[in-house]
Amino acid sequence: MIFTIEEINRNETLLPNVSIGYQIYDMCGSRLSTMSATMGLMNGPDFGSGDRCNGQPPLPAIIGETESSATVILPSATCECFSNRKDYPSFFRTIASDYHQSSALVNIVKHFGWSWVGAVNSDTDYGNNGMAVFLKIAQEEGICVEYAVKFYRTETEKLKKVVDTIKKGTSKVIVAFVSFVEMGLLIDQLSIQNIAGFQMIGVESWITTINYITPNSFHSLGGYEYNVYKAVYAVAHALHSLMKLNFTTKMGDHVWFDSSGVAVAQYEVVNWQQESDGSFLFKSVGFYDASLPPHQHLQLDTKKIIWAGGHLKNPRSVCSESCPPGTRKAAQKGRPVCCYDCIPCAEGEISNETSKLHPILKKINVLLAFFSLFGVGITALVAILFYKKKDTPIVKANNSELSFLLLFSLTLCFLCSLTFIGRPTEWSCMLRHTAFGITFVLCISCVLGKTIVVLMAFKATLPGSNVLICVLWLIISPPFPHKNMKYKEKIILECSLGSIIGFWAVLGYIGLLAILCFILSFLARKLPDNFNEAKFITFSMLIFCAVWTTFIPAYVSSPGKFTVAVEIFAILASSFGLLFCIFVPKCYIILLKPEQNTKQNMMGTSKSY
Repeated sequence: MIFTIEEINRNETLLPNVSIGYQIYDMCGSRLSTMSATMGLMNGPDFGSGDRCNGQPPLPAIIGETESSATVILPSATCECFSNRKDYPSFFRTIASDYHQSSALVNIVKHFGWSWVGAVNSDTDYGNNGMAVFLKIAQEEGICVEYAVKFYRTETEKLKKVVDTIKKGTSKVIVAFVSFVEMGLLIDQLSIQNIAGFQMIGVESWITTINYITPNSFHSLGGYEYNVYKAVYAVAHALHSLMKLNFTTKMGDHVWFDSSGVAVAQYEVVNWQQESDGSFLFKSVGFYDASLPPHQHLQLDTKKIIWAGGHLKNPRSVCSESCPPGTRKAAQKGRPVCCYDCIPCAEGEISNETSKLHPILKKINVLLAFFSLFGVGITALVAILFYKKKDTPIVKANNSELSFLLLFSLTLCFLCSLTFIGRPTEWSCMLRHTAFGITFVLCISCVLGKTIVVLMAFKATLPGSNVLICVLWLIISPPFPHKNMKYKEKIILECSLGSIIGFWAVLGYIGLLAILCFILSFLARKLPDNFNEAKFITFSMLIFCAVWTTFIPAYVSSPGKFTVAVEIFAILASSFGLLFCIFVPKCYIILLKPEQNTKQNMMGTSKSY
């Protein structure tokens, strides 16, 4: 301070022909001494009569004590409370308020993924206000505080309780919003009780104090007073201009005050480190600058950091570990949200990611997928068998080309059920219903062709009409992914049909073909042919119509995820019905009754099988 005053007095441009004088009092870390000295500076060496203030201050400015509680221009009073210009109209400071420091601390904690921290502060305006801001911002950012304890330098018992709380706590990171004196006492107690392994995140009041970096304190905690200079210059410039300040120091630092008398918030992030020769140093590992855009406030070089205990990897401080797949979070009664148990998901639900609060519905119904692929396999085997026996009478007699086309369409029917399984997307929602409509129309058209070969042109034109319906459906109002939120505690991902008319038009068209096919096959069931396929088609169409007639009320009444299950079941059941009723009798003859697989037997009038 004396150095700065003498430097200003030698300056010929700042306060020319004016010399600054000074009175300096040693506060000795005592609030009483601080208040007594401050009152003396404001009223002269003697108090007025009756020990009252005489209201005649001989000094134009007072550079106050470093602590906020006892303290004007202040070099180190950081309490956010002084930013209230109504209550403190003449207060300025050359250090940023603790709002920014608290915000910087939250940024650091969040940067390293610490969701579970302990908090200690001085029971002073400085500590209480700073910690209050930290706790508020931390809660907004989802950071949980295991404990928040405080003490004052004369409260020995409270200090011991603070140390016991730290010792019993499970958090590995401690935010210490503690003043210089209290921090020294806390370090001593931590060293005495040999408490180590905690990562201490400190504030400007003590973090760069060389007195506190000793072998013992480093064991517990290892891991500008330039403000006075700026404060004296602020007084000189104020006297020079009698207006609010905006100047640059000889070191190049720009000093200015906003409407609340606060300097811009700029902090250097330092790390206590020990050299190979045993000496200690403060290693700069980043900075916090509130004048930059929000996402650039905190800049850290984590590779330079040595953590508590000499570790190179940052400590992990969480209340509960992430829940593994297949489980979900369950809050622990009376504890912060960061503390939870991991319990298995309910039946029919699964979580395939860690730390899910609510599981999602199973993405794949294994049973339905199995039956779908099983149907594809059986159809493929039948197709292979028919290809190998394509020259035999029983295959030729029933129009082998239509048989292979029907087997191909049945394969597509089984495969289209897979599009209904899994997480709905924009493409899968549009594909599943159009694929279902087109493949089933192709399938029933093949059956119609087999029922009455004379109507082959009918078979060729009918699928085109259904394709037109599907195209119009997709253009006008296609199906789309939808979150069904009607059910408590669950959000069901499903496909909305888009146009209800389009869906029922496709379903109605398939039903019309099936009914027509059923009527024709029923009329042809008693034709005098030893191998009359119409009777088997009649059975297959009977099953088909029964399945889809049952499907309608079941589909309308089924809630959420069961709607899709009902639709998949209807597709699989009707496909298996067509496959078994039409092709199993032929396979039976080919494999087990080869003697009946002759031209004479196909054209005979003997009893049909």
